[in-house]
Amino acid sequence: MTHQEVVRQVEWKDLKKLNLKEMLIENNLTIPWFILSISFAYFGYYLIALPFSAFFFLTALRQVHNGFHNSLGTNRFLTWFTLFSNSILMMVSIHAVKFNHIRHHKYCLSENDYEGKAARMSWYGAILYGPVHIFLIHKVTWQLGNKTYRKNLLLELAAIAAFVSVILYFQLDFLIYHLCVMFFGELLMAFFAVWTVHHDTDESPEFARTQRVGWKNKITFSMFYHLEHHLFPAVPTIKLPELAKRIDEVLPEIEKKNTF
Repeated sequence: MTHQEVVRQVEWKDLKKLNLKEMLIENNLTIPWFILSISFAYFGYYLIALPFSAFFFLTALRQVHNGFHNSLGTNRFLTWFTLFSNSILMMVSIHAVKFNHIRHHKYCLSENDYEGKAARMSWYGAILYGPVHIFLIHKVTWQLGNKTYRKNLLLELAAIAAFVSVILYFQLDFLIYHLCVMFFGELLMAFFAVWTVHHDTDESPEFARTQRVGWKNKITFSMFYHLEHHLFPAVPTIKLPELAKRIDEVLPEIEKKNTF
């Protein structure tokens, strides 16, 4: 079964629209985790802060991912601001990530898919590849991106440099902790965001891996409904559980490989 055949058989267009509550959730999901992580770090409770920092990173990834596909329910400027502000907090140019992610959907696991390169590696190879992955997404955006992408790339890198400089100058230990945790998270992106959802799917790259265990999806904020996302990238993350039910009901024969 092809991607186009799935799209024709599953009702999905009504899932694109967010109501007010859903829009507020998608655009503010990061806030409580960031406040908790920074607050515990401020008082020196770094080990307690760590899981909250991890949840901030994960929810920020969900937020910008929806922004890549214009699925936050906000206007163009607010979507841009979400990507820009999270660039500073996540220690990477999110517009560079966006550029490579859009290409990932277009050229999924082909030679032109620079984001997807880690999918063909071993799990430990994908982890070791992390620093190269970070460098490559910025390099590719600069080389292949249009004028707007390149401008946003430079703006975000400059803002990150300024943010880091202020933190180091004033020796703000709780924010130094935040920078270190975020940078470590970025080093693992090739493994968590690429390898886990795409390894061993070369024969049908559009059919990514997915997760159907309820509690696992809850603790990962539905970010591993990746089969569903690749088939219907315009559907916001908050609607992916409902989309998964519809796919299972209409096309139960589709193979669903687990992420973890």
